[in-house]
Amino acid sequence: MKEGEDFTGVTIVFQCHDGKGNFLFARRGANARDEHRTWDPGGGWLEFGDTVEETLRKEIMEEYCTPVLDYEFLGYRDVHRTHNGDKTHWIALDFKVLVDRDKVANGEPHKMDEVAWFPLDALPTPMHSQWSVFYENYKSKL
Repeated sequence: MKEGEDFTGVTIVFQCHDGKGNFLFARRGANARDEHRTWDPGGGWLEFGDTVEETLRKEIMEEYCTPVLDYEFLGYRDVHRTHNGDKTHWIALDFKVLVDRDKVANGEPHKMDEVAWFPLDALPTPMHSQWSVFYENYKSKL
């Protein structure tokens, strides 16, 4: 059985920032699950037995090689998409996360082509399909 396809999956989505108006994004590479070459804030699914906070900290360390300094839970979203022709359903738990800009690195070069910092008024393109929903829901908190 596949999470998100055969049953509703839970994903932890994080928008990392440096506390100075800059936000961290990764460009998804050819080996990413989907939406290749789009810019994405970051995330990972909640594995059975792990807590939400453990997953948040683990995924940020894996993807960006840096510990979490502080975080804020922003809210949740139902995410309905199509992947390889199959309908998917995820519950996204969304976070804003403070990290040390100087410690950030690309921890998954096999999945991400690059990581980079951007102010919200100068984002790269193309963005991941879910970014606009995330931004509209939380722009007042970013």
